[in-house]
Amino acid sequence: MISMATPREVKPTLKIVFGTVFAALVCVVTVLFVLPIPATSGYFNLGESIIYIAALTSGPFVGAVAGGGAAIADLILGFYVFAPGTLIIKVLEGIIVGALNKSLKQRITSTTLSATISIILGGGFMIIGYFIYEQVVLSYPVELAIAEVPFNIVQVIVGLAVALPVFHVLIRMFPQLKS
Repeated sequence: MISMATPREVKPTLKIVFGTVFAALVCVVTVLFVLPIPATSGYFNLGESIIYIAALTSGPFVGAVAGGGAAIADLILGFYVFAPGTLIIKVLEGIIVGALNKSLKQRITSTTLSATISIILGGGFMIIGYFIYEQVVLSYPVELAIAEVPFNIVQVIVGLAVALPVFHVLIRMFPQLKS
């Protein structure tokens, strides 16, 4: 006999499924577009936008799981020293964007404004997180860690520019994502 899952059981399962699908997308998009930053041995990528889309459409849990896809990309690309930091930073970035957007949607009527604020603050955390990781864990000189900051700022801006229109298309196609 086949038993039907209750709505309570389905929702967590869907979050796990969405999270893993988004993590795979983050990994693929990151690996497909890599712009090396010779000064720091890091790289610019477009995976950021997928983390933002995941967090905005599906919340902090899915954003966090999606962020883990960036660490997998680091391993695939051979950026092993960055993988542990990427895992922590990108997971927390996904949580921040998802949780903040969820909270702001209750106070701000503009989905664009709440999403933009969430991305800017989550992206700001990512920028600071990598700076600290490079200083504390990788022992980079301050000048070297600072050299990556402008690239990370551009990564956030490009992620925002890609994620917002995609987010709006998705909430038009699937209005239930708006709530």
